[in-house]
Parts: sequence; structure tokens; C-alpha cells
Amino acid sequence: MQPHQDGPAYYPVVAILSLGSPVVMDFSPHVRLKTSSDTDSMSNGIEGNISEQLPPIKNSIEDKEGNQTFSIILMPRSLLIFKDEAYSGYLHGISDCEMQRYDKAVNPSEIAKLYGGVPSSTRFQESVDEQRSEILYRTAPRVSLTCRVVTRVHKNLFKF
Repeated sequence: MQPHQDGPAYYPVVAILSLGSPVVMDFSPHVRLKTSSDTDSMSNGIEGNISEQLPPIKNSIEDKEGNQTFSIILMPRSLLIFKDEAYSGYLHGISDCEMQRYDKAVNPSEIAKLYGGVPSSTRFQESVDEQRSEILYRTAPRVSLTCRVVTRVHKNLFKF
């Protein structure tokens, strides 16, 4: 899934229920969105850049504007809800490859759950490279359900 931002029709929140194989979702700042986010925050009476007011994200990498690039490991049967700055100021995506790095993940301890004796009813086998423990191998398809609130729907959308 290429890096993207969900459209304004779905604003302000997205919920993703992950099933199947674990996967790494990457978040990267979008300069155009950052600029419009700064303008929106000032019009709401909040001065300054929202990302400057947030605490630093563990394992993140800052770009030259001070925005942080980070990842989140989405485990099977997990629910990710993101909104506000994560929704409007960042692009999110999942690289289309069998090996995914999670060195920028804010929740690397989730990988331990794959091997910590947590029973799994799924039919796949996950593995992590022993020599490079920051790589997750995707060995089965990812299945997810994305839930959004759509505020407006065209009346004649499904009329035939």
C-alpha cells in the first residue's frame, strides 16, 4: 500500500483492525499537509506547530523540518486508531515486500508476542531473522478492516 493520506471525507479518525500476518505500517510527514495543519491550528487559537508540542516519539527519525518518521507494528487481532496530527500531517503506508524493517517502530516489544508462548489460532508461521532482529518476515497475507465515518454521502450514489 503506497504512502497516502485518507481524504477529508473521512476526517477526523480512522480505525484499522488487523487480521492475518503482522505487518509494519510506516508514517512519514507530508510537507504540504504540515503547512496546512499549521494554518488550521492557528485558526483554532492554538499557536505554533502541533508537532513541536508533542513529546518525541521513541525510535523515530526527524526530517529537516523537525517532523518525525516512525512505524507501528500491526499485530494480528490488533486495532489501530489514529486521528489529529497522525491523520492530517502524516502519510501512512505498508511496503509491498516479504521482509519489513521495524527499527523505527514505536512498539518493537510487540514482536516478542509472536514467540512468547501466546497461543495463535491462525494458519501461518511468522519468523524474525535471528541475525538481524529488526526484520519481520511476512509469510501470509495481511487482512484488515478499515473503519471510517463518512459525513456526507451523495443521495443518488447507488441509483440505477
